[in-house]
Amino acid sequence: MPINLITAHRELWKYCRGQGFAGYDPYDGLNSRLFQATPLKDSRAARLAWTQFHKRSPVNFRSLVGIPRERNAKAIALFALAALADFRRQPTTENEIAARELLDDLIWTSLKGFSGACWGYNFDWQSRSFFAPRGTPTIVPTAFAARALCEAAEVLSRDEYLPFARTICDFILNDLNRSEETNDEVCFGYSPLDRTRVFNASLFAGETLATVGKLTGEQSLIDWANRAAIYVVRRQGADGSWGYGADSHQSWADNFHTAYILTSLSRINAVSVPGAVATGSMSVPGAVATGLDFDNALRRGYEFWTERFFLANGWPKYFPDRLYPADIHSAASAIVTLVELRGRISSTLLLAQKIADWANTNLRDPRGFFYYQRRRFNTVHIPYMRWSDAWMMYALARWREAAEK
Repeated sequence: MPINLITAHRELWKYCRGQGFAGYDPYDGLNSRLFQATPLKDSRAARLAWTQFHKRSPVNFRSLVGIPRERNAKAIALFALAALADFRRQPTTENEIAARELLDDLIWTSLKGFSGACWGYNFDWQSRSFFAPRGTPTIVPTAFAARALCEAAEVLSRDEYLPFARTICDFILNDLNRSEETNDEVCFGYSPLDRTRVFNASLFAGETLATVGKLTGEQSLIDWANRAAIYVVRRQGADGSWGYGADSHQSWADNFHTAYILTSLSRINAVSVPGAVATGSMSVPGAVATGLDFDNALRRGYEFWTERFFLANGWPKYFPDRLYPADIHSAASAIVTLVELRGRISSTLLLAQKIADWANTNLRDPRGFFYYQRRRFNTVHIPYMRWSDAWMMYALARWREAAEK
């Protein structure tokens, strides 16, 4: 095993823990005290422009405009998942304590006032489609928290973590908006505030329902997950790709959202069984009975993803038709997905190691953290705690767990 990746894993953990797992984020621009003191805070166009300025700038102006370093719930979930992978690989007391402390932090930061446990981002977020104030629960951080809690239930304590994870399903089913396109499919929304139809977000909801349903023995939760998977599989492109979402302005495909889809679809497929999909008082055929082949969709998506998003040396492209930017989030999420698909698709760990080696060579700082992006004319050296370092922590921990087995 290449010692440089082991060293990178250890030094990244040391760096992130030394920072208290707190830092900046590509999308935290609206946390600026300067911006919030101006009338621009009420302008959708200004919020979007200010966020994009800080996201795209190769220079970090955050301290100058009063953006603090903070903890992010999704980052904590990713660090918890990394710690759980370390514990499975090496079940020491030290690794168990690290995992439990992060899980405690995760539970403590869950949002109140909803049907079940849920999490959001620590900043206002303006997208093209809607505005989500700081603390709005969204499915992506919630799903990663659910993944961590479910893994903890299997590895550490079922009685301690599974009941809390089960409440997340109540949030998904009662608080998230959803579109029921036909009687055998469903698309879960991103938050309780919007009705966007984003494929990876809906599958994150489905993954959570499937995983919890498997652990609790609730077939109804798995049925909901099947419906979410059917919705996304039916909207796969002829070339095997998925766009970001169902609307015309969401037709583009990128690396890490495709990785998200492949991971969640694989996890749903692993627990799905033939049977009825509940729709109120009706029952309709599940994925097997409708003739949909989740395995085939997964393999077609994988082939498009690996052929179009990576160079032979592991270079991760953000978009299939552009060499730049090479983004650390794309690299890290790809490593996690490739580890996830081992045993289902051949040689995934070989590609995972190529990507990890490339990231370690091209986007790692000697101080232990990982850079944001390599662009055509420069490399953005800003260490983003959620986007870059939490993801690489998770990726390297999963890679070591798989490689050492």
